[in-house]
Amino acid sequence: MSVTLTDAAARHVTRYMTKRGKGVGVRLGVRTTGCSGLAYKIEYADEVAPEDVVFEDNGVKVLVDPKSMAYIDGTQLDFVREGLNEGFKFLNPNERDRCGCGESFRV
Repeated sequence: MSVTLTDAAARHVTRYMTKRGKGVGVRLGVRTTGCSGLAYKIEYADEVAPEDVVFEDNGVKVLVDPKSMAYIDGTQLDFVREGLNEGFKFLNPNERDRCGCGESFRV
């Protein structure tokens, strides 16, 4: 089991947590929504919950709730800039399909 970050994602998370002045890492998960069934959720975490599965990559802690782990195991989180847009991109080997709007996926 693993979830990893690219160098770009780790730099962005570290830079943002420094700017915030607090945080232990980034929390990843999934929620049920959209036309394909699941959507990613990401937030900065200020503490580790007892049930969290914790990974560390490139000096950044990645926290995942156990229910989401089955859907995002093996995922690499990247941070990309495309034109004027920038944001996190999930490179998930478990994805089988994505909806047309890009908001949800199916495993």
